[in-house]
Amino acid sequence: MGVTKTEYDVEAYSPTETDHVHKHIATGLPVYADDTGAVPGESFTRGNSLYARVQRIAGKYSVEQRGIERVPEDERTDTNLAKVGTMWLAVNMSVSTFAIGVLAVPVFQLGFVDAFLTILFINLLGITPVCFFSTFGPVFGLRQMVLSRFFFGWYGVKIIAVFNILACVGWSCVNVIVGAQLLHAVNNDLPGFAGVIIISAATFLVTVFGYKIVHYYEFYSWIPSFIIFLIVLGQFAHSGAFVNLPMGAGSSEAGSVLSFAASVFGFATGWTSLAADYTVYQPHTVSRVKTFAWTWAGLIFPLLFTETLGLAIATAMTFDPVTHAPSNTYSQRYEESHIGGLLAAVLFPPFGRFGQFCLVLLALSIIANNCPNMYSVALNLQVLGQRTQAVPRYIWTFVGTLVYCAIAIPGYSEFETVLENFMLVIGYWLAIYEGIALPEHFIFRGGVKGYDVATYTSPHLLPPGIAAMLAFGFGVFGAAMGMAQVWFIGPIGQHIGTPGYGGDVGFPLAFSFAFVSYCGFRFVEKKRLNR
Repeated sequence: MGVTKTEYDVEAYSPTETDHVHKHIATGLPVYADDTGAVPGESFTRGNSLYARVQRIAGKYSVEQRGIERVPEDERTDTNLAKVGTMWLAVNMSVSTFAIGVLAVPVFQLGFVDAFLTILFINLLGITPVCFFSTFGPVFGLRQMVLSRFFFGWYGVKIIAVFNILACVGWSCVNVIVGAQLLHAVNNDLPGFAGVIIISAATFLVTVFGYKIVHYYEFYSWIPSFIIFLIVLGQFAHSGAFVNLPMGAGSSEAGSVLSFAASVFGFATGWTSLAADYTVYQPHTVSRVKTFAWTWAGLIFPLLFTETLGLAIATAMTFDPVTHAPSNTYSQRYEESHIGGLLAAVLFPPFGRFGQFCLVLLALSIIANNCPNMYSVALNLQVLGQRTQAVPRYIWTFVGTLVYCAIAIPGYSEFETVLENFMLVIGYWLAIYEGIALPEHFIFRGGVKGYDVATYTSPHLLPPGIAAMLAFGFGVFGAAMGMAQVWFIGPIGQHIGTPGYGGDVGFPLAFSFAFVSYCGFRFVEKKRLNR
């Protein structure tokens, strides 16, 4: 497919063939795009505009200049599928994943077997959409939020991008606070804000360079984390502190399992809205099955291993049956310093300074966990409009880093729990996203052949988004009916489990309400508007 000189204005026009080089209205630089809207990398540095000059400086330091523009086929040269797997392996081989498994005992009062089965089956379900949408990157060369224009329309996707931005920034805050707590557990003289700054700065240094460096870092960063977790596993097994907690029964058990499942599912499926961002430089000839398989392997192993390890260590915590006060070293350390204290209870007594070194490495595993958030938040900001797209990706990465640092530093000591509860509440949007995107793909487009990728910059050729937004509202209603969170227990959720705690069915209800309503609304929308 030949490259023609085209006018490429993502906000007002679709690619239109012309005899001259036109200026991108958002950026002011000349742009060459082929007839599918793919933009060659050299286009970003043409001309003497401020944008072009900044991009040339970035290019001198091998900083990725591309934002949300479609990647041309001749620039999709990343044929190493193993990097797709190690990307997600490193992201999830972290202390944040470990913390999910720990929740089963002190928060949800589950036994070992029922909690493990929940971890196993819910992760298998949760990662499936991530694997599926990862295969779209090589096929279309589009970022996940740009691809979402085919589901939500030109204007509707901006609302979805806002939710994704909140998720990226919010979870980066939660994660970096956990990392700072680990550093503080090693050295009580290190203030929380210093730990936040150290981890955030290191994450920025990786993500500012873009796709290649993110993949390169993740390719190796899982190795030290995995070794430390193996040391933790070996020492804990040697200690004999593991307790095979019995499984509960009745409605309280059902409520606890459902609520723990919601936490596990939300963490596993949370990467769905970023999935294609990390495969866009793969050629379209790459097997979709292999892309799916590598993503699946890279996700399922660290999720099962690390969450199960957290669960196993959590079984060692004991609490007074009357006062619920901590009654052994593990529970006392957890009460004092959360996840950092629990890991310190395993590592510090037998290993001393080496144990402290291990804990520092685990704290730095947060860098790998936050890299996708900070890389993709910039792409999501560019989706919001022509003015935000005119700002280069790496500048938005810097702004995103400053914002989550500004939230995490006071959040470390003032409102960590409030922040985490807020993130858990907005997490239901992912089920709604899946409940709209999947029927659009399978039912209304009939697979990948139903996409005209050249229309991704054409608002009048994309779906209107009315059906998607109405279905999104129904999905929110479903989530509210079924959620069981600290802030709110829905009318359906409160009828499950222990009174006052309920059982969380927000994710399945959000998905179901969105799926069913979208099918109805989209049928009418497509029939009336024919797009």
